[in-house]
Amino acid sequence: MKTSSFLYTNSGKILNSGKVSWKSPSNIALVKYWGKMDLQIPKNPSLSFTLGASYTQTALLYKPVGNTDLEKTFEIYLDEVEKEDFKPKITSFFKRIEKYVPFINDYSFVINTHNSFPHSSGIASSASSMSALALCVMSMERMLNNEMSDDYFYQKASFLARLGSGSAARSVKGAIVVWGEHDTIPDSSDTYGVVFPYKVHSIFKNYQDTILLVDKGQKQVSSTVGHGLMKNHPFAEQRFLQANTNLTKLIEILQNGDIKSFIEIVESEALTLHAMMLTSNPYFILMHPNTLTIINKIWKYREETGSHICFTLDAGANVHVLYPVREKNKIKSFIDNELASYCQDNQYINDEVGLGAIKLS
Repeated sequence: MKTSSFLYTNSGKILNSGKVSWKSPSNIALVKYWGKMDLQIPKNPSLSFTLGASYTQTALLYKPVGNTDLEKTFEIYLDEVEKEDFKPKITSFFKRIEKYVPFINDYSFVINTHNSFPHSSGIASSASSMSALALCVMSMERMLNNEMSDDYFYQKASFLARLGSGSAARSVKGAIVVWGEHDTIPDSSDTYGVVFPYKVHSIFKNYQDTILLVDKGQKQVSSTVGHGLMKNHPFAEQRFLQANTNLTKLIEILQNGDIKSFIEIVESEALTLHAMMLTSNPYFILMHPNTLTIINKIWKYREETGSHICFTLDAGANVHVLYPVREKNKIKSFIDNELASYCQDNQYINDEVGLGAIKLS
């Protein structure tokens, strides 16, 4: 679908004051997106599990005010605390989407948001938060145009979310989402995410993700900066080719249930992501010593027990421990006994593959 298809058709309606709310999931990329062109267009396609327990819940209160300056007509609160430092990113988001939802100029907004996980700690808070906000805006558009189809609603929500945070394109639907053009994924697009179109093997149903909170603080280097450093990275082109190849392989693996190959690709993708950080200019490290200790313990446990446990990493120090639901009890005991002590305050989040965003009453 061309981006022109997402342009707004003015209905002439003005909404009375009201509120819309969405609960939108985070996601964990199995094939990583790292490096982008202008306006959040990815340099390579990515594939992710949508999560269930890691989410952002956003309420958007709107009030008609006539055409005004966007920057001056919204307030944003995280857990009931006003966050002036969030305003520049939201302002940028509103300005990017204004072309496609110009009605936002006719309202003032109060944004109330809550994360079920620590903000800015490498659990894709920008993905879930931008997805939730985009869905709220789309709910307003749907009230202005009640003939909108569900397919269009979710495609445009993913499209708008991407303009706030690239990976937010994968945080609208579930359970497995591809973002970025790829030859073997019908209707795949650089501008919005699409649900994995093939049958998924039973071993990957209800897949578990225990997120070990090695560091709950804000990352030292933002993902935005990291993406920018790929522009002149000496290994960038090889990395983009590798991601495409790994996605081709993973598409087949998700269908045939080859979990050994799944583990190899997922862990390689995680380490390659951080290798790009280590070899950029300037270089930086987001892993902590405890991150590496946990990885080595996972490898040792897998070798000794034959378990199908594996790990992946996002752009941060935290470790996502992935495993089939049938191994849940044994692996949770392993996490409690061997890994939790390497987490900040012994904390971790038990999560699993989810089904996507939910509109709240």
